[in-house]
Amino acid sequence: NLPLLATLGVADAVEALAGPTLQHVALHRGDRVVTADLPAADDPAHRWGRALGRETLDLLLLERARAEGADVLQPWQVQNFQGSAGAWHVELRAVGSAALRRVRACLVIDAHGSWEDLASGGPRRHQPRNAGDLLAFKANFSGAARRTDVIDVLALQGGYGGMVLGDGGITTLACCIRRDRLLAIRAGAPGLRAGEAVQAWLQSQCGVVRHSLQGAGLQGAWLASGPLDPGQRLRRGDAVFSVGNAAGEAHPILGEGMSMALQSAALLCRHLTDAAARTPGTAAVPAASLHAGLQRHYAKAWQAAFRPRMRLAAVFAHLAMRPRPAAHLMSALGLWPGLLTHGARWGGKVHAPFHHTSDPARPPSPPGAASTHN
Repeated sequence: NLPLLATLGVADAVEALAGPTLQHVALHRGDRVVTADLPAADDPAHRWGRALGRETLDLLLLERARAEGADVLQPWQVQNFQGSAGAWHVELRAVGSAALRRVRACLVIDAHGSWEDLASGGPRRHQPRNAGDLLAFKANFSGAARRTDVIDVLALQGGYGGMVLGDGGITTLACCIRRDRLLAIRAGAPGLRAGEAVQAWLQSQCGVVRHSLQGAGLQGAWLASGPLDPGQRLRRGDAVFSVGNAAGEAHPILGEGMSMALQSAALLCRHLTDAAARTPGTAAVPAASLHAGLQRHYAKAWQAAFRPRMRLAAVFAHLAMRPRPAAHLMSALGLWPGLLTHGARWGGKVHAPFHHTSDPARPPSPPGAASTHN
């Protein structure tokens, strides 16, 4: 993602703020650990990944978009949109106010994430609650004792997680836990909040968490969300374009969520700007006559770029959270730790799905685009 961020003009800020370079990956199960090298990325200027908090990255991207001329409406939410490809009418409402604003747009990009419904977007998949639902937890800690160049992956009974050192010396600990496992954890820790019970369980189950959090201070509160709904949501006949989790969600065990968000947005923009370059003078790109073809081509490119990652993440997640497969996985990796290196490569850590250019003579952006990111 660093070459893409360089193209967007925020790489210098990212380099100045992000955590140390990550050159190793460690898979933990209980007190057992297998460590391997991470593969170096293809781009010689950006060989290694680094961690950066969303509260920092999001603000950098927002301010860069504003500097490039985007009209930023914040805090506003999309309430409704009607129309068709090439002629959308979008209604926005100011958060905490009755103020309304209506805009016209030739296209709408759905970038609203996993847990919010897109207005007028039709029903989304709402699965009934069951024991296998995965619920996500995350917390930040200062003063954690850990290696700075390693990203830790946690194989848990009934879940999986990860830990990494990011910007400002802050260590992020995150995990996904099955609903039935969480209920058992909370039953064994009466009086504790869900996040506190999860932290205590992680420290009892994982040697690396127990060691890292000794003397560390919790920054803020534990955050929780879910249930997760991995899978592809992008369809070739959609009326609007979608990126990020609105297009498809992978199990977060590989840490590819933000990569898929950034890279799918760039992939869509490449298709849109290519269409604009091929049809100079067009008042609205894509017009209705171009929309269906663009949607098909984008969906095909998206599937080629991201479906292999999603499948690998699903296999790895289910291996990691089941005791017997996890034990076999650890034994196999103990003999061939290089499989972790190959897994990181197969998971999209070394190359983007297409070439990024830092040439300032970029193709023109399509006029009248509206992005819904509540």
